[in-house]
Amino acid sequence: MKIFYSDKTLAHRPIQELHNGSFAPAAEIPRRAEIIADALGQSETPKDFGWDPIFRTHDGGYVAFLKRAHADWRAAGRSGDAMPYVFPIRRRRPVELSRIDAELGRYSFDCGTPVTEGACQAAYWSAQSALSGAQAIRDGAENAFALCRPPGHHSGQDYMGGYSYLNSAAIAADFLLGKGAKKIAILDVDYHHGNGTQDIFYERSDVLFVSLHADPKTDYPFYWGHADEAGDGPGKGFNVNLPMARGTDWESYRRVLESGLEKISRYEPDYLIISYGADTFIDDPISYFNLTTPDYTAMAKQIAAMGITSLICMEGGYDLPSVGNNVKAFLAGF
Repeated sequence: MKIFYSDKTLAHRPIQELHNGSFAPAAEIPRRAEIIADALGQSETPKDFGWDPIFRTHDGGYVAFLKRAHADWRAAGRSGDAMPYVFPIRRRRPVELSRIDAELGRYSFDCGTPVTEGACQAAYWSAQSALSGAQAIRDGAENAFALCRPPGHHSGQDYMGGYSYLNSAAIAADFLLGKGAKKIAILDVDYHHGNGTQDIFYERSDVLFVSLHADPKTDYPFYWGHADEAGDGPGKGFNVNLPMARGTDWESYRRVLESGLEKISRYEPDYLIISYGADTFIDDPISYFNLTTPDYTAMAKQIAAMGITSLICMEGGYDLPSVGNNVKAFLAGF
């Protein structure tokens, strides 16, 4: 399997996040990627495809903000990482904003995703890993893995959140469609719903989005991921949410996965992109499913049995002692 990873993704070094009403040490830290890379061994440095493929997916104003946000924060006399505290939820006005605090709220949906000095660089190279994986499967590789860090699936066209700044899986999907693919399926098996991916493709039929995740009635991101969210307009029926209760084990998860894979098989995509999160693990510190390391190999075998050329993009997974082995176990199933 082709594996792509850039140590430039380590430039993003958040110190803390707002969690359960107080500041806590950041969960999405560089060590995650280092552990996974060490577990997998040799990888390829991704090619630099530039910003153009990213602009196919993300709003130009948002990208411009992301590039300068931390510098603007420092220019305003602030120290540490840039974080929002005001959000335009009600009667949002499309006005010109001159203060970094206002822009942070405009382009964010939570307080757990600080803009560090290296956030934009890390997200950029995370996307380049996904693009390199997409190019590899287009060139004939059976499967590829992009060690994306930070995660991407919570990032929408014009917003960040959930530790996500650029949506690597969505960027890869748009890239493949731009290269001649007609239909892409995205399977999200992270513990949390990929709300950004859903939003990006919600009114489109050229991407089928299938997500298995914790029930948003009890878990982040709360406002997306409910079973009745099926897409709008041309995208009606091409968004499939399969929420599950806390405590779900592999036997229950397997049956739900089978249902999702049936929908993907009927769609007959040219390529499959998998947003893989190891935060479904039983010991993950911020998640509440009960999967174990061998379950990831079984999960991957079930997915691979469809015989669809696949790109796997890394999403969450925050139990440092296990995350490397869990990723390795998943890739072994392919």
